[in-house]
Amino acid sequence: MKGNEAIAHAAIRYGCDGYFGYPITPQSEVLETLADLMPWETTGMVVLQAESEVAAINMVYGGAATGKAVMTSSSSPGISLKQEGISYLAASELPALILNCMRGGPGLGTIQPSQSDYFQATKGGGHGDYHLIVLAPATVQEMADFVALGFDLAFKYRTPAMILADGIVGQMMEKVVLPPQRPRRTDDEIRAQCPWAATGKGSRPHRNVVTSLELDSAKMEVNNLRFQETYRRIAENEVRYEEHFTDDCDYLMVAFGSMARICLKAIEEARSQGIRIGLIRPVTLWPFPSARIAELAARVKGILVVELNAGQMIEDVKLAISTPEPTVHHFGRMGGIVPNPAEIIEAFHSHYPEAKQ
Repeated sequence: MKGNEAIAHAAIRYGCDGYFGYPITPQSEVLETLADLMPWETTGMVVLQAESEVAAINMVYGGAATGKAVMTSSSSPGISLKQEGISYLAASELPALILNCMRGGPGLGTIQPSQSDYFQATKGGGHGDYHLIVLAPATVQEMADFVALGFDLAFKYRTPAMILADGIVGQMMEKVVLPPQRPRRTDDEIRAQCPWAATGKGSRPHRNVVTSLELDSAKMEVNNLRFQETYRRIAENEVRYEEHFTDDCDYLMVAFGSMARICLKAIEEARSQGIRIGLIRPVTLWPFPSARIAELAARVKGILVVELNAGQMIEDVKLAISTPEPTVHHFGRMGGIVPNPAEIIEAFHSHYPEAKQ
């Protein structure tokens, strides 16, 4: 099935309580698949096409405030419209799952794939000092698997999580093993897991009130310090990455999502010619695997960062390395143009011609 379809199936099987979204290419299959499967008749999951992206994210805000497992999906311009609501979710310490199936921009751009929302996802995107947990799938299987992982991390740390997929992963078809069906949590289970949730019951001061507003500056700073402590724990415990051919590599490529797959093919070709290149694929774009990249950088001659954008993740790669060597270069295509392995090898040799010798 398609990656977008896998997201929908996995959400139902996770026991998701509600999906609120709005159509936009290239992620519309999520809502279409949910509408076709009609989970409200089987699991009781709410599926609602909102009147806009802004309405959808605020429905997620309301559902999350009650402790429910709720999610939304969109593509780049739609995620831009959701940014205020995402910031509210982070400030209210609410778990929620957001899928961004990226397309080319800026503006309305193109419906073709891109990875140009990296900054928007990993640097907050909306206003204020906050982070999202950002998972970057490279396969349809990971699209399915990251639904449960995203929800579980969101509830563990009481913060929104984003699956940041590019349009290739959302649209391509692969075999996928779907997870078993989980029962939706009962109201008693939600109250036990989420004692902070607003239920509308009780009287002040015992009624939980969920809000991102705090007019007392001293209290707002306390809130922010608590958020930062949460982000510190996430960065300490939730870094994920995948490596290929790094045991003996002279050079390193860094790529995420679909670009990591194309880089791996390029590296296999290069290795057949005696050029030892390794690959590290960040699975969590935030928290970023800075420490591991620094370790690998200490023993390679050069690094090529490959992205479907003008150069965004390369900034985090450079920040991870505290020395002027090795050199770090970028190769990327924009506008929805996807490079093939030969282009990546050509770009590699343009920066490191000595590797041929």
